[in-house]
Amino acid sequence: MAGSVAAQAPRVVDVPTRPGVTERILYLPARDAKAAAILFAGGHGGLAIDAAGKFGWGGGNFLVRSRTLFVERGVAVAVIDAPSDKLPQGLGGFRQTPEHATDVRAVVEWLRNETKLPVWLVGTSRGTQSAAATALAGVGADGVVLTSTVLYESRGRPVNAMPVERLTMPVLVVHHKGDVCAGSPYSLAPALADKLTGASRKAFVAFDGGRTEGDPCEAFAYHGYNGIEPQVVDAIVAFMLAR
Repeated sequence: MAGSVAAQAPRVVDVPTRPGVTERILYLPARDAKAAAILFAGGHGGLAIDAAGKFGWGGGNFLVRSRTLFVERGVAVAVIDAPSDKLPQGLGGFRQTPEHATDVRAVVEWLRNETKLPVWLVGTSRGTQSAAATALAGVGADGVVLTSTVLYESRGRPVNAMPVERLTMPVLVVHHKGDVCAGSPYSLAPALADKLTGASRKAFVAFDGGRTEGDPCEAFAYHGYNGIEPQVVDAIVAFMLAR
């Protein structure tokens, strides 16, 4: 029965995508799941997940380190790596390509077949470029969550320059009021939410509190919701499961 699968151990799955290419995910089932989510890390996105499910890079990323919080709240999770032809270099220059959309579409289909549940794209930092661009490419997702969205980009297209008004599914924008990363300043986040005029349902949620450590664009700064991860995941899951 959909959503009633008992909790199982995480497993690594190599999903076939383009000819000769696979997309590796770390899949975490959830007991009595009500939704499923593909989690897109920021940075270069090359997590280098090994056969045992360990991360070669990015284990501290907000979404990666919070993956079990989603599972505990009834959301099955697929943490997505760079595809096999983009390792070890990662997703630089690839996140907004048709090939990336093809890879993500295959994972959406795999996750929906596995869970029989709505599938959401959840990105953080540069992962929001993947989530937004592939949603716009029509990969079949049921909703989008953008956290610490890239809103200024000197080398490419930030999310607020994409035609996000064309998104017709539910979209949630999450940001920390203290985020001073040059690529994701809080001051630009409300306008992104305002631009979502085609979304069937939308919300903008701003957080404060927690603590900030190190580079303001890294995972343990306010940019990565350091110290308030459960509250942020609570808000994301509440939006995902709302009707």
